[in-house]
Amino acid sequence: MHFVFAGQQFNISDKGPFDTLFNLFKKLMLISSGDIDQALQWLSELDKQYGITKNMDGYGMGDFIKDLEDKGYIKKDEEGLRANITRKFEAEIRQDAFEEIFKNPPKGPIGEHSSNFVGRGKDIQPETRAFQGNDDLTHLDATGTLLNAFKHSDLDDFSLHQDDLRVHETEVHTSIATVLLIDLSHSMILYGEDRITPAKKVALALSELIMKNYQKDSLDIVAFGNEAWQIEVSDLPYLKVGPYHTNTQAALKLARHILQRKRHASKQVFMITDGKPSCMLENGQLYTNSFGLDRKIVNKVFDEGMACKRDKIQVTTFMIARDPYLQDFVREFTELNSGRAYFASPNHLGKFVLEDYVRNRKKKL
Repeated sequence: MHFVFAGQQFNISDKGPFDTLFNLFKKLMLISSGDIDQALQWLSELDKQYGITKNMDGYGMGDFIKDLEDKGYIKKDEEGLRANITRKFEAEIRQDAFEEIFKNPPKGPIGEHSSNFVGRGKDIQPETRAFQGNDDLTHLDATGTLLNAFKHSDLDDFSLHQDDLRVHETEVHTSIATVLLIDLSHSMILYGEDRITPAKKVALALSELIMKNYQKDSLDIVAFGNEAWQIEVSDLPYLKVGPYHTNTQAALKLARHILQRKRHASKQVFMITDGKPSCMLENGQLYTNSFGLDRKIVNKVFDEGMACKRDKIQVTTFMIARDPYLQDFVREFTELNSGRAYFASPNHLGKFVLEDYVRNRKKKL
């Protein structure tokens, strides 16, 4: 059975009473920003509407709540009045987001990324080149080398010169420091489209990918509205959109400062936003303009983009907006900082982010 709730797609599959309800509950928890009571209320309403527990041999919502506690997914507070999710449940949400968005994990050496240039490294490539004095002879292209030698030799008088030597190219691997920026401005839930839930799923899935497969990498997450602040992975399920403007300058500035402290070979910013920059801090005061593109604000954003470029920080913008003038702004920003841009719908956002992270190479749009 398939249905849409709060703008999100839901599938009901027969995996046993608890697992069926648990899969729905995890998605509802993200939409409710970690409010267990709200998520359980929605689950009960969906059960009444679609008869989810109808054929579960007497297994009901009360049994499900008890199993959540018995299995260690929720825990009552000291007064026994309110339930909170546990670290075990947080791990389940990350894994669920990862599997939903990126069902085919990247293959290859764990903990490394391929860069988009060649040189000395670990993986031998099919391409070859002339031998240079400091090349590793274990990468020798025997066939190419012999063919070169036979061009000036024969079987009775075979000679091998250094100029005949060919070696295979190797792919360089590097560690990556990433800062993910998530827009929490009010427009992320306007116009009947929930954009914040997909953004949270992306952050959860990306953190799961890095923690399990790329332990040498780092991921920092920054939320931004009227200002920007750093959050932990454990905060993601609880993120809520606020009555905020969009301070893109502050988000980029904080990301740049975080990355300046990193010693990774490559540094990048992923920015998920759906709106124009509409505010900035000026002399300690919030300057705002929600009408059109204010060049005073835009120029400050461009300044931060150029600062990222000078610091060799690549900025990739994932724009969840269809307005032509906003897309023009993103294109101009991307051109200035030599970054990348994707104009993605919420439904396809996750795949864009994770595949771009794994490939770590330019994509022609």
